[in-house]
Amino acid sequence: MPIEGYAEYKSREYCRDVKCPVQLELDAHRPGSEEYEKIRQACRMACRHTTWEFHHWLIDKGYLIVRPEK
Repeated sequence: MPIEGYAEYKSREYCRDVKCPVQLELDAHRPGSEEYEKIRQACRMACRHTTWEFHHWLIDKGYLIVRPEK
């Protein structure tokens, strides 16, 4: 659920912004195609970027990581 006045992270926004070569390969194929899914699985299982890189990218872009209070 989006927070009013804020934009949510869009899937693969980081990958596109850092020009990940795997993302560029994905963009060359039709989503859902056999080749796309094959590349996507490789991406999911062996991302070339670290969580540290992603986390700091989020901070640099002004994203906030929030969760509801319990």
